[in-house]
Amino acid sequence: RIMTFEKTDFPGLLIYNPAVFEDKRGYFFESYNQKAFSADGIKIHFIQDNQASSSSGVIRGLHYQKNPFAQTKLIRVLSGKIIDVAVDIRKNSPTYGKA
Repeated sequence: RIMTFEKTDFPGLLIYNPAVFEDKRGYFFESYNQKAFSADGIKIHFIQDNQASSSSGVIRGLHYQKNPFAQTKLIRVLSGKIIDVAVDIRKNSPTYGKA
């Protein structure tokens, strides 16, 4: 199995599903592979990688960046679950105002 990307109703918003390889020692997966992303037409250049841990019930704010400070986000959940909400505020987008 290889990493896959699911399209969403929002142009440019994808759900990435890495191939996870498990055995008795634990698991391994590639969180990013430039060849795989490029093969699927995703042309991004990662500059920074952050990781945060949140307690149950914590809300981490709404993030908005405008060029030249816009950033691509890669969000992953190591354990538990999250509710990730995307709101399209691009005025010329076909999904403008939708969440």
